Amino acid sequence: MRIKRRQADLPPIELPERSDVVSLTRPSGGRLPARIAERGPDTLLVLVMLPTEPLTPDQLEGLVLEFASARGRVRLRGTVTVEDRDLLRFSDIHSVQVLQEREYVRVKATRPVLVYSGRSRAQIQSFSVDVSGGGLLLAGPDTLKIGEEVRFRMTLTPGSEPVIGTGTVVRSDLRGHRAISFDSMTDVDRRRLVRFIFECQRAERRRGLDLEGGRHGG
Repeated sequence: MRIKRRQADLPPIELPERSDVVSLTRPSGGRLPARIAERGPDTLLVLVMLPTEPLTPDQLEGLVLEFASARGRVRLRGTVTVEDRDLLRFSDIHSVQVLQEREYVRVKATRPVLVYSGRSRAQIQSFSVDVSGGGLLLAGPDTLKIGEEVRFRMTLTPGSEPVIGTGTVVRSDLRGHRAISFDSMTDVDRRRLVRFIFECQRAERRRGLDLEGGRHGG
């Protein structure tokens, strides 16, 4: 099923498939990890993956479903009904919004990252494999679950203040890596991160030029 954008020059957005991980944002701002249980011609059946109190009619009316697509983070609304305690059905889907229209540049960067996960916010020491303006790939741990929300502190350069934010685990691989999509970060930290990525790109280009010059000069 595709939902058309209001802008005529943009292609329609493909909705998530069955078993895809999504998140639900309540009007109060709280987020619930969820998964697509069924996708019908014009409806989505969504399984809430964490125990929660029954949602009130007002909460159901203001519920927003968010998921990652190739075009960015997509938010949508609809008429939400309760099928069972942990099953919600979205119909009459509308108000599609792409939060990130372009792909972020991704650079290889190994940096220390402290991750706080779970209700106890247990502290886990890890490091980044690569970084972009929209997320990072963590070396681990493999205990992080798809759909789990985490807080993180990433040190860009030794002695500097860490970049702090929250994110959602959106993907894993056979090597135990965990992809984190950023949910929130201060404007100052986001600018610092973008500047760091830009400097990494410049360093990569310089290394490439040095290697090319060495081959021609040798």
